[in-house]
Amino acid sequence: MATSTILSNPHVLINAVNMSDQCTAANFSIDYTQLTASSFGDVDNKYVKGLGDHSLTLSFYGSFAATETWATLNGLVGTTFTVIVSPEAPATPGTYSATNPGMTLTGTFLASLPVNFQLGELNTMDIVCTGGVYTLDVS
Repeated sequence: MATSTILSNPHVLINAVNMSDQCTAANFSIDYTQLTASSFGDVDNKYVKGLGDHSLTLSFYGSFAATETWATLNGLVGTTFTVIVSPEAPATPGTYSATNPGMTLTGTFLASLPVNFQLGELNTMDIVCTGGVYTLDVS
C-alpha cells in the first residue's frame, strides 16, 4: 500500500549551523552523468554512471539578525561547505536512520545569494548549492 509522509519538522544544517527555523523548502537533485557503454555489435544502448553533478535548492526567510540567515549565508558565497538535510531533527545530533536519513552534500558550492524583497511580503533568500559529494547516512 502506498504511503505518504507529511513533513512537519525537516532539519537543515549548513556547516553545523541549524537553519531549520528559517528554511521553508529543500529540493535535492541527485544526478549522475550518463555515459554510453555501447560497443560494436550492440543493438541497444547501454549506459553506466559517470560523475555526480548534484544540487540542492533551499528557500529561507530573510532574517538579518546577527546569527540568522544573512549572517550565515552571506559568508558562504563563493566558497564550499557542507549541508545536511533530513526529514526531521535526529534524536541525537548526527544520528540518522532508514526512516530519517541524513542527505549530505560535502564540498558543495554557493555561487550567489539572491535576496527577494517585495512590498507587503516576508523577504526570502533562495539559494542553489551545486556540486559536492553526495552521501546518504542511514546508520
